[in-house]
Formats: sequence, C-alpha cells, structure tokens
Amino acid sequence: MDDTETRRILLEGLRVQARIGMLDHERLAPQTIVFHAAFDTDAGRPVDDRDIGTVLDYRGLREALIDEATRGHVDLLESLVDRCLDRILRQFPGVLRAKIRISKPEAFADCDAVAIERARGR
Repeated sequence: MDDTETRRILLEGLRVQARIGMLDHERLAPQTIVFHAAFDTDAGRPVDDRDIGTVLDYRGLREALIDEATRGHVDLLESLVDRCLDRILRQFPGVLRAKIRISKPEAFADCDAVAIERARGR
C-alpha cells in the first residue's frame, strides 16, 4: 500500500471563455466553461514559508488550464479534459495525481451544467 503523504491543491470554479462545441452555434462564439480541479502533490518535503519553491505554485496550474482552454477550437469536452490532464502531468512533475472536471453551465436551460470529469496519476 502506498503511504505517500499528499497535499491537495484545488482550483474551484475557474471560469474561462473558450471556443468549444461541435454544434453550429457553438462554433460562432466562445462560451463559458468552468474548471474544478484537484492536484495531489508530495507533502513529505518540508515547507519553507518564505520560499514558494518548496511547494507547487498553483498559479502555474491555473495558467496551464487557461492556455489549453483558449489555444483553439475543441469539439468535445472529453478532448479538452484529456489535453489538460496530459499537459499538467507533463509540465508539472510534482503532481502525483490530477482530477479535472470541466462544465458548460449554459448548455441547457433546465440544468445547472453538463460536465466531464477524469482523473489520472503517475
């Protein structure tokens, strides 16, 4: 059994204007998508309160998600979730496991959102 002590970084409700969707009206203009993401890191290293280099800086995680979402048109939420997971695990070796949910809050008038969620670890 793995006894690695972890620390979880959460990004909740990150709103991004993205070009996503395969329907004709979705190709005409960006729409709001919302990220909820969790990133597990190794908490076994000591943290120096005066040195951000001793932890994983969540600003970089946020920037990577925004960049992937705004880089160009994507037809499917599933594809965007996979691209985001690939990038996070490639760019941030300190992330042991990532879970990303992306939702479209304006997809249907009769529900809060539709979403796709996927998790992957090293």
